[in-house]
This record gives sequence, C-alpha cells and structure tokens, in this order.
Amino acid sequence: MARRGAGTPSLLQLSLLLLLHLGGECGPSWTLGCASVAVGSHIVPLGSAVTASCTIQRELCRGLDQGKVQISWMLDNKFVAGSQRQGPGGTEVSNLTLPWFNHTQARLWCCVEWNGTKQRVGMAEIRAGYPPAKPLNLSCVLNLSDYGLTCQWEQGTDSHLPTSIVLKCAGKPCPLPEGPRAHCSACHRSRAQAVTGCTPQGGHSHCTVPRRLLQLYRQMEIWVSATNALGTAESEHLCIDPMDVAKLDPPTLQSIQSIPFQTDCIALAWYVAPGTEHMELRCELRYRAPEDPAWALVTGIIGRAGTAQRCGFLFGTQYHFQMRCRRNSASALAYWSEWSPGRNYTTHEKAPTGKLDAWWGAQPAGAGGRLEVQLRWKAPRQREANGRVLGYRVTLSPRRRGRDPPTICNTTHTQCNFSVPAGTRRVYLSAYNAAGESAPTEVVLLERKGQPLAGLRTVPGGERSLWVHWEAPLAPVIAYVLEWQPVTAEPGRCSACWQMEHDGAATTVLIQDGIEPFQRYNISLYPLYEGTVGVPVHTTAYSQQKAPSHAPKLHLRRISKSEAELCWEPLPVEMQNGFITSYTIFWANSITDVASATVNPSLSSFVIQGLKPSTLYKVHIMASTAAGSTNGTSLTLVTTVLDDTEIQLLFLTLGLIFVLLMVLLICFQKNERMKEQLWPSVPDPANSSLGKWVPAAVPQEPLQVLAAREPGPAAISTVTVLEGESGKQPGKEPPALPVAPPALSRPYVRQEGPGEPVQYARVGGAGYRGQRLLPEPGPRFYENLRGRGDGGSAGDWGFPEEPPATFPLLQGLRIGGAEELHECRAD
Repeated sequence: MARRGAGTPSLLQLSLLLLLHLGGECGPSWTLGCASVAVGSHIVPLGSAVTASCTIQRELCRGLDQGKVQISWMLDNKFVAGSQRQGPGGTEVSNLTLPWFNHTQARLWCCVEWNGTKQRVGMAEIRAGYPPAKPLNLSCVLNLSDYGLTCQWEQGTDSHLPTSIVLKCAGKPCPLPEGPRAHCSACHRSRAQAVTGCTPQGGHSHCTVPRRLLQLYRQMEIWVSATNALGTAESEHLCIDPMDVAKLDPPTLQSIQSIPFQTDCIALAWYVAPGTEHMELRCELRYRAPEDPAWALVTGIIGRAGTAQRCGFLFGTQYHFQMRCRRNSASALAYWSEWSPGRNYTTHEKAPTGKLDAWWGAQPAGAGGRLEVQLRWKAPRQREANGRVLGYRVTLSPRRRGRDPPTICNTTHTQCNFSVPAGTRRVYLSAYNAAGESAPTEVVLLERKGQPLAGLRTVPGGERSLWVHWEAPLAPVIAYVLEWQPVTAEPGRCSACWQMEHDGAATTVLIQDGIEPFQRYNISLYPLYEGTVGVPVHTTAYSQQKAPSHAPKLHLRRISKSEAELCWEPLPVEMQNGFITSYTIFWANSITDVASATVNPSLSSFVIQGLKPSTLYKVHIMASTAAGSTNGTSLTLVTTVLDDTEIQLLFLTLGLIFVLLMVLLICFQKNERMKEQLWPSVPDPANSSLGKWVPAAVPQEPLQVLAAREPGPAAISTVTVLEGESGKQPGKEPPALPVAPPALSRPYVRQEGPGEPVQYARVGGAGYRGQRLLPEPGPRFYENLRGRGDGGSAGDWGFPEEPPATFPLLQGLRIGGAEELHECRAD
C-alpha cells in the first residue's frame, strides 16, 4: 500500500506534464475542485472595468508544492497581473481589476504554478457590448390577398450581444395623430390588454402579423422592441388602422379619346381592381410626350370608377398615360397602388403654325443670269408643328386665295438647292401636314456686306456642347446666325449644323446639336442687320480634347558628323484630337545621355545640332495637346565621320591626283618630245661612224694597272663630236701656226674605272658636237690609266695635261679646237 501510494504522485505528475505539453505554457483547466473564480458581472458594457477573484483551497489541490501557492491570471492567452493575499481557512485569494475591458468576448483564467509551470484551475467567460439601438423607420403594409400585416424596419448599431427583436401590436384604440406621420407617442395600454405580434426569423428586419391578431378598421398600436442583457430599446409607435396601410392593386385605363369640340382636351375612362369596388378611392393620372423630360401629374380624381377630363394637350402628339389609386379616407401613411399599365394616345392634328427659322447661301450661276440658292431651315417645334410634318414647299410668291403659286422646291428634308432669276430677292417657305399648310415664311436674300463682329471665342460647355462668345457691335442687330461644321466634313454637308439667335442683345450662345468630343469644328457667326447681313467671322474649337491618336513619323532629310535634319508630315486633323501645342524631339546615344527640344507646331522640320561624329542615335518625336501627349516610333541614325564639304574636298583631291597621274601617264607614253627630253635616244657607238676612225693597227703598250683596281667594261655616258662650222670664228683666235696637213679623226675614250661613265668624243676639223649615250655595250675601247705621279699633276679627269702620243684623238684635239675641249671639260 505504501509503495502504491508513493507511486500515485508520479502518475499524476506524468498526466499533468502531458496536459501541459498539449496546452502550451498554461495548460488546460485543472478540474480538481480546489479553485473558484468569481467576477462582478459576466456581461458588461464595452470599455468598462471588470473585477474578478480566484480562491484556492490548498487541501483540495493535491500535488501542489508545500510552499506558498503562486496565483496568476490570463485573459485569453495574455497574462495579466493581479494581487494575492491569504484568505480565511488557509485559502489563497487573488484579486484582479481590469480598468478597460475592450473585448466583445473573452475568457478569464486563474492559474497556479506547479513544478515551474502554470496550470489553469478556474475560468470565467465575460462578454461586453452595448445596449440595443433603437429600431428606425418602422413601416407596415396590409396585403389584401391574405390580409396579413407585414412590417419592416432598420436595425440600429450592432450591440455585440445577443439581442431579442419582437414586433408588438396592441388593439387599444388611441387618437389618430395629426400630421404626415401617424406616430402614437401618448398611447397608454392597460395591464390587462394583450400584446401580440411576431418575431423575425434568421436575423431579418421584417415579419408579418397574421390576420387573426389584427383588428381591421380600428386603430392599433404597433412598435418594435429590442432587448439584450444591458437594456431594451423600442422604435416609434405607430397608431394606424391596418386598412389604411393596405396597398391596392392598380386600376386599369379603359379608353382615351379627344373631345370633338375641344381638340386640346381628352376624356379617359377607367375601372378599379377586383376586390376594391366597395372602397372610396383617390386616384392620380400622369402623362408625357416622348420628348418631355418629366411627367405631368393630375391629382384629385375621386371615385370608385368612372371618367376624367384633361385639357392643354398638343395637337398631333402622342402621349403615354398611367393611373394609380388608394383609399380616400386613409391617413398620410396609406400606400398608393402601383402605376397602371401604360396606354398611348395621339391627339388630333392641326395645320402647322408659326414662322420657320431659315438661312441661305447664294451665288451667281454663271452666264445664264441665274442665281444658285441653298436654302436651309429648322423643323418646327412640336407645339408649332401640330402633328407630323409631311413636307416643305418653297415658292417665289405668297399663296393667294384660290390660287397656288408655282412651286420651285417641294421636299421632306430641311434644305433645298434651287436656281432663281438673278434679280430675285424673296422666296416663301411653308410646312404642311395632314391637316393643312402653314402660313408662308418670307425669306429675304440679303447681301453679306455689313459690319463684322469682333472678339469671337469659344469655351467648352461639356463633352457635347460649346459656348460661343462675341462682342456686341455698335449697330443694332436683329438676330445672329451661327454655323458650325466639322473640319473633316465636306462644306455644306451638314444641313442642321446652324442655329439662329433671335435676341439681338445676346453676346453668347450654347451649341448643343451635332457636337462630338475630340472633333474640330469651324465656327462662323453672322450678324443680321436691318436690310443686310454682316460679314462672317470664323474660329475653330473643340468641345473636349485628348492626346493625339498617333505621333508623326520622322524622316531623315540630311545628316553630317555633327548635325541631322529631320522632317515629318503634319498630323491629319482627325488624328489630332485637339490643338497641337508643340512637338518635342528626343535623341539619345545611350540610356543616360538623353536630350530634347521643343518645336513650334507650325514647323515640320528640325535640325539637331551638337552630335558626335560616327555615333548611333535613337530619335523619336512626341506630339502634345492640352490634354496629353503621344510618342512616335523611334528612328535610328548614325552620324558621318566627315561633313559633306570635307567629303567633297577629299573626293576632289583624289580626283585631281588621279587626273594628274593619268595625264602624266599619257604624256609619258604618247609624247615623243617628253620622252626625248627625259630619255634621249642615244645611238650605239659600235654602230656609229666613229668606229671607222680607229686605226687598223694600234701600237700595243704594256698597260700599267693600279693594283687596287681591276679592269672591266666601261660604261659610256657622253660622246662629244667636235666639228668646225663654216663661217664661224672662234671666240679667241690662237696665234697663227703653220698649217699642218689635216689628220684623220681618232676616237678617244676615257675610263675612270669599272662601272664608271666614259667620256667619248669624235673630233672634227673645227668644232664639236656632244650627245648623251645610254649605258649600252660599246665597241673595243681603251682604258685610260692614271699616271703614277711622275708625269706631272693629274687633273679632274684623271689624265695628264699633255696628251700622250699614243692617243691620236687627243692629238687631233691639240691640233685644232683644244680650247673648246677645255672649256667643255671645265663645264
């Protein structure tokens, strides 16, 4: 037993730990009956204070520590602080005060600490809310099919508490209040008087009192009562006879007809709905024409059934009639029946009356002496048409008794084009229907040469209207004629786009016919003076604007390394949707480097300056109105490396160089003289007559060759032939010498070394002649070797001053013409 008793706490501890794990920090209720929670009230006003106390009896709570019991509080899952004290009989008491309870429903837990955890040992549920609100707008209606009284009302503010709603009624009579609202504010019931009623279902705000609980044709008091734990509220009390709130079925219109002798009056007959034949009814009649904005109401029709008369109807006009009724003796709370099904009726027609507003345009027809006239007029109003107009007639003279003038135009439209003699100044216009023809309206074809108006301007009056303002002229005006035409329409196509203002003192008029938003209109204003028509003034206007439908498409006109000229076609008027205020050009060569410029809307081109050479740019245009903007598509362009001028100079330079090269090439190939100057033709010495001068046998001498030089072929560069010229004396005559017999000319060759040029000369009798030779292979030659320094000093040409005897050519030079050779060599 001892061992089993010792194990009991362990089992209890395990159970509590399991409950603690399932319940969180503060586990489920500990239902050992050792704790009790008391609150001041379980239902309190929202926002008021709440007091509670928790009492713990230690001897009933097994398993608690022997030390002091720790009591704590939780409001739902939130800890709140309370005060603890020791109560009588070894109990522990904790008190809690919540100064502001702002929960509509909450649970207050009392917890004790056991083994370091807080365990819930007691709980109290608290609800908070408001007293019930007063029901509003109570109304009732009696259904004649089952004679049940259905009442409805409006619920007040939610009280957050369970509320009971009951519709109550009592049969004690009370005096009928005066005024439009039959509310019983001073009805007193005896305690013995029964109160009946109904309870709404499903939270609805209406219910029906059955016939067995009602007292018909007697006053009853009816009200709505709302009750919850915090109080009761009642609606206003109604004191009504249930029959007064009966909603009758609508009557039926039987017939409508015109009174023969008074064609503007009608008589109608009706009968009441079944089940209401015994009631005295009060009925109302309403009617209107299709173009009327509101109904015309006829009241005070009293009777069970019968007829009624009404006058003041327009001729030839279709009207729609409806009727409704209620009990005549009912109070102000009585309900009208629904309006009866409608019935249409058209009154008798009468010939049109009044004058027609007419406007014209005239111009000469050419060489035939005729005048082309375009006449327009406004259809008469219904009050003047007196029925359906069948057509219009235009004549040159008014209609006389028994005689109809010739008709120049007969149409069903409101305009007519015709030609009249050039001197015609008046035409006559009339309208007719099935009942007759109106009196003719005289139209005077005046000349348009009067004083024009000033200060014409327009202001939007709405999406489909325009206000037109102008300044009053100095001369008196009879009337004004205003014309408007869509810019995109053909001139004169809209026959109804004009109106006449008969007030000559007016300075403003509202246009409402045919005005559409986002459409541009040309507006013209004509003043009508006595005997003339003023010159018109014009303006354009929009009733409403928006962003353009499209932006212009950019085109590249020219581009250079720093500039680009763009052009675009102006937007069509139908795409503008408003007045174009500006064009904006945007260009960018990167995301960050963006520039823009605003262009006047009258321009259609723009030059972008300051661009970088050989750079790609993205360009687009934005069109703007006062109501928005629209971007166009992007144009990609790349600037050039050079400007046009630089490119032209470059191509010109290259062209000149090419032409020069071609000229030189042609000159070098074709011009023999040029070739002779640059590349002279040198004869081959081997094939010249000079070869005949060389002696057949030349004494051979041993040649002394410098050790440092090797003999080799000599290149002949110049051949000089010295000849005497007849009749010419030398510049310096030498002294007379003995005349020696003429010697044969001998060739003389001078060679400097291998590859060096050779001076070659043919000596004549009394002079020389020189030629340049091409380096071609020559005949057999002599090598002129330099002396060893003992034969005298060597000159520039590398031979001794005195020619040796072995050179016959030099000997010949010495004989005659040696001075010229010297001078030539010095050259």
